[in-house]
Amino acid sequence: MTVTLEVADGVGTIRLARPPMNALDIAMQDALGRVAAEAAGRDDVRAVIVYGGEKVFAAGADIKEMQAMEYQDMVRRARGLQDAFTAVARIPKPVVAAVTGYALGGGCELALCADIRIAGENAKLGQPEILLGLIPGAGGTQRLSRLIGPARAKDLIFTGRQVRAAEALAIGLVDQVVPADEVYQAAHAWASRLAAGPALALRAAKEAVDAGLETDLATGLDIERHLFAGLFATEDRAIGMRSFVEKGPGKAEFR
Repeated sequence: MTVTLEVADGVGTIRLARPPMNALDIAMQDALGRVAAEAAGRDDVRAVIVYGGEKVFAAGADIKEMQAMEYQDMVRRARGLQDAFTAVARIPKPVVAAVTGYALGGGCELALCADIRIAGENAKLGQPEILLGLIPGAGGTQRLSRLIGPARAKDLIFTGRQVRAAEALAIGLVDQVVPADEVYQAAHAWASRLAAGPALALRAAKEAVDAGLETDLATGLDIERHLFAGLFATEDRAIGMRSFVEKGPGKAEFR
């Protein structure tokens, strides 16, 4: 299997496993979509890590496979690739990308689908598609510009240059940098903390932020209001407020 889901203690790890570089071919893209759907639907998965292994996250698309494709082939491939990545982005649970080594092209776009990105000091990220006479096709022109702003996104997309971990942190492309051998550990600590939290409230928080970014402020406030009110019908809210009254703030146990 090129993509697997490993679950322990509420944390699901989506593991990319297509050595040596985790190049994204059609089979891997389809497997990613299936595994993301599984992670989304399983009640025992409360937070998710996307991880490519100790040496590389994902170095991009399988260029040899892509070179043989014609226009009609790529119309179908691009839709499938976007659908698979969107399945990751829409997992209704906290998702962290644990990035080691290269995260280029499709690999960078996959990292963009996570809620946060923790990178190793050896990480290199970028959108080099322009060097192939192409543009990013798995969400890079959209998610990257929303994350780091259009000017910085255009710099990376126009030039195809790679950024090291320190620059990625400075421009907001990643959220934390740790030694390369501590990336998964740091991602797991983040995911484990949230896996113990209020699952329904976390789901609502993610939906409010993500849906609000896709619309105007007034509509976003409507989304927030309905989700906020809806949580008053959940056990999460009952547990949290009862714990606050009886024990004080920050002591609620949701699992």
